[in-house]
Amino acid sequence: MDINRIHLVINLNSGTGKMPVLGFGTASDPPVDSETTKRAVLEAIQVGYKHFDTASLYNSEKPLGEAVVEAVNSGLIKSREELFITSKLWCSDAHGKYVLPALMETLKNLDMGYVDLYLIHWPVSAKPGKSEYPIKEDDFLPMGFGAVWAAMEECQRIGLTKSIGVSNFSRKHLGEILDIAEIRPAVNQVELNPCWQQRKLREFCRVRKIVVVAYSILGSIGTFYGTERVMESQVLKKIAETKGKTVAQVCLRWAYEQGVGVLVKSFNKERMKQNADIFGWSLSVEEIDEISKIPQRTACLGLDYTSVYGPLQDD
Repeated sequence: MDINRIHLVINLNSGTGKMPVLGFGTASDPPVDSETTKRAVLEAIQVGYKHFDTASLYNSEKPLGEAVVEAVNSGLIKSREELFITSKLWCSDAHGKYVLPALMETLKNLDMGYVDLYLIHWPVSAKPGKSEYPIKEDDFLPMGFGAVWAAMEECQRIGLTKSIGVSNFSRKHLGEILDIAEIRPAVNQVELNPCWQQRKLREFCRVRKIVVVAYSILGSIGTFYGTERVMESQVLKKIAETKGKTVAQVCLRWAYEQGVGVLVKSFNKERMKQNADIFGWSLSVEEIDEISKIPQRTACLGLDYTSVYGPLQDD
């Protein structure tokens, strides 16, 4: 594994952030205890990961913060500044006046003075004070994009986050933000893999200099959603066999070659190393073409976040 290439970065349009291409996700489905998360983050830092993705919903902010403190104290890293930390605004806090307090709570959980990237988790709001999942049907509310995004911009201006962005936003949702934004979203984090390639959304974001970050790059089998179509794809298996790589490595390399950031999540240290070993080799034009022909279907339908107020839109 080329440890230097795991640190390759993408420049964000905020001008203040360089995001490592490969990130480590801390969401667990089903959930795990805090100590397991903390240990996994420490092992990921040992492997060489610099980008860590969390959210208030995941209950992983505190163990992530504790792991960073331990990594500094033990000499694994010199300071928190060596890392790129992403967190997300939950739906119940997606109201103009609650954005700043929500980020302050996130920073308290992380025991940090700032995050590198703060995202709106979903393009829908819920009744304030109810941080729960799944959201009850009666608790959904339409998002006031103008007020929420203005508050996100203020969070960046005062230095509590270096960059701001969104997650699970369609082109239509992004249009709602872009129409009123003084600071454009730096990132849109979405489900993306060889079986759900999001070509139209990626092109929309490319033109507007919004970096796409892929989650569920391997299908993410879990309690609430997921698919075996990625890991069981005969196309991907054949390419992996030809390359002497794993299907996971082929998926990750494919995403990297598409110019997107990638989040991976494995709490197994050997798989962490495998997932980082996607540099120093490439897919052929023919292999990329074969992957482009894989039938497309989303796994994360977002049904748990869907009401008359969104977020599903024709895209």
